[in-house]
Amino acid sequence: MAHFAQLDENNIVINVIVISNEDCLDEDGNESEVVGIAFCNSLYGDSTIWKQTSYNSNFRANYASKGYTYDPTNNVFISPKPYPSWSLNTTSWEWEAPVAFPINSKDYRWDESNRTWVEL
Repeated sequence: MAHFAQLDENNIVINVIVISNEDCLDEDGNESEVVGIAFCNSLYGDSTIWKQTSYNSNFRANYASKGYTYDPTNNVFISPKPYPSWSLNTTSWEWEAPVAFPINSKDYRWDESNRTWVEL
């Protein structure tokens, strides 16, 4: 199965669909994102914008979900920023707290006002 993210005009993911691998094959039988996009356009209209996404995050860093942003410069999907104090790690393309998560078996939640992890 192939997964495709529909983008709005601001590169925000508004929908993710699954199509058959056969609907992504070119004339030589090779998987092609271009062919998959053409198939998605045939279903949703030529004015729709699509990017393939990997369920296993094998490419474009993260599996796209509704609300994610597609960064065309880095060719990655980025999740919404969870808190204002967090920063984007441009190696893993994941958001990171300004304080490392405690390494133990306890459960924590992030306290943005104090910028710390609070034990539950």
